[in-house]
Amino acid sequence: MSNQADKNIDTSSLFDETDDAEFEKLLNEFISSEITEEDTETMATDYKEAHQKQQVSASTSGTAEAKPSTRLCEEENNLFSAHENFSNAIFKIADKNNIKRPNFKITEDSLYPRYKPYLGEQFAYDTLAGWDVMIKAYPTRIMNIDPGAKDEELLEYAEKTTDENLQLALISYVEILIELESCEIAYEKRRLKAKRKKIEREVVEEHQRRIDKMKKYISAIEAKQFPINAEKLINNYFKTSRKDAEGAFKVLTNNPATFSPIEVSKIKARFFGLIKAKPEDGIRVNRELGNFLKKLKV
Repeated sequence: MSNQADKNIDTSSLFDETDDAEFEKLLNEFISSEITEEDTETMATDYKEAHQKQQVSASTSGTAEAKPSTRLCEEENNLFSAHENFSNAIFKIADKNNIKRPNFKITEDSLYPRYKPYLGEQFAYDTLAGWDVMIKAYPTRIMNIDPGAKDEELLEYAEKTTDENLQLALISYVEILIELESCEIAYEKRRLKAKRKKIEREVVEEHQRRIDKMKKYISAIEAKQFPINAEKLINNYFKTSRKDAEGAFKVLTNNPATFSPIEVSKIKARFFGLIKAKPEDGIRVNRELGNFLKKLKV
C-alpha cells in the first residue's frame, strides 16, 4: 500500500456535518446502554432529595456542636458533623446513666477523601450502638417512639422531649440519615460522571479507528488507480454500514458504484490508446473493484 497515497488523503472530507450529528447520536446511544434504570432514577430524583435535605437541615439549625472539618468535602463534612453530634450526645447519655460508652467505628479518616458505599454498614453499626444506649438510659421514653417512625416524626418527638442530650441524639440521628443519602447521591454522580468519561473515551477511540480504517480503504483503492472517487465511495459505504453493516458490505463488494459512480472518462484506453473506454467498460471496472474490495484486508 502506498505511503504517499495515505499522505494525500484529505481526512476533513471523511466526515461532514451529518457525520458529526451521527457521532453525537452514537455517543448518546453508548451512554444510554451503560446507564441502568436505577442510575436514571437516581439522577432524576437528585434535586428533589437534595432540596428535602436542605429543608430538614434548616429545621434543625442551631443544634450542631461539632466543628467542621477542614479537609473533608461538603457532603462528607456534613455527615461527619452529624455523626460527631450524635456521638457526643450518646457519650453524655452514657456517662450520665453509668452506661459503658460504645466504641464507634466512624472517624474523620473514614470519610477521607470521599464517602465510599461500604461505610453505610459502619454508620448502621454506630447508630444501632447509639440507640442501644438510649434504650438503656430511657426505656420508657424510647418505648413511645414508633420503630417505623419517619424522619419528621422523630424530629417532632425530639422537639417535645425535655432532655437536651436525648433531643440532640435524635436530631443528629435524623441528620445522619439525611447526610448519608446526600453522600450516596454525590457518590452516584461521581460514578456516572466517571462512567460517561470512560464511554466518551471509548467512542472517540472507536471513531478514530473508523477514520483510520477508511483511510486504509481509500489508500488501497487509489494505489490500484481505480477510476472512482475513493473518498466518496468509502465515506458513503461507512455511512450506510452504520445502519446495515451486512447489507452495506454486500453492496460494496457486488456493486461499489452504488456509493460512487465509476468515472468512465478516467478508464485507460486500450490497445495503445486506440480504443476509448465505453459504458460497458464501467461495468467491468465496477465488477473488478467489487472483487478487489471483497478480498481486501485492512
